Amino acid sequence: MAFEGMVFDSSGGGVRLAEHDPGDPVAMMRLPSPALSGRRVGLRPLLASDFEQWREVRRRCRDWLTKWEPSVPSGRPDVVEDRRAFAARCGARERERQLGTGYGFGVFVGSRFCGEINLNSIQRGPFQNAYIGYWMDEACAGNSYTPEAAAVLFQFAFEEVRLHRLQIAIIPRNRASRRVVEKLGIRSEGIAVRYLEINGVWEDHVRYAITTEEWVARRDEMLAAWITGP
Repeated sequence: MAFEGMVFDSSGGGVRLAEHDPGDPVAMMRLPSPALSGRRVGLRPLLASDFEQWREVRRRCRDWLTKWEPSVPSGRPDVVEDRRAFAARCGARERERQLGTGYGFGVFVGSRFCGEINLNSIQRGPFQNAYIGYWMDEACAGNSYTPEAAAVLFQFAFEEVRLHRLQIAIIPRNRASRRVVEKLGIRSEGIAVRYLEINGVWEDHVRYAITTEEWVARRDEMLAAWITGP
């Protein structure tokens, strides 16, 4: 788990989103809520109606997940147990999409909810950067669903959202999350010391990154490996 989840055309990827100026926030607000797919996984924004599936996974995987996640502030509603809090979370993600500041996705295999992958903190201007976070149901881990979902999100981020750079930050001892970027061959940029507060501790993180130039150079390879291949 890294913290902080079907649009294809003939070039490898069903329906393309409308062309837009990547620096135009009004154009970004016109982007439809996307649904994306790889060979096996589907990505779509979570809805309030997904609460039961989401809660079952989060309850069952609590110990597997929370050790890698930021602490929940005291007094905040428990999104795992409070249906209204979950619906508010979905609404917040939709507002981010409307503003062009983030895109959140549930990861599905068939109709089964397996986890989330998110494009967070989109920054425009000279940076054109975003951060990727993901988590996976422990029962679904080991099937390479997360790197496949990440490859799908790379294509969306570089070709539709028109970003220049994506970053993923992972606690060094989180071998499951690091294995995802290793499978994808994403470049490490070294250790960021005490980078994020995770579960009450300021943790070092390994920072990984991929730029649009690297995506262009490796696009056919990644599509064949994770999206269009057999």
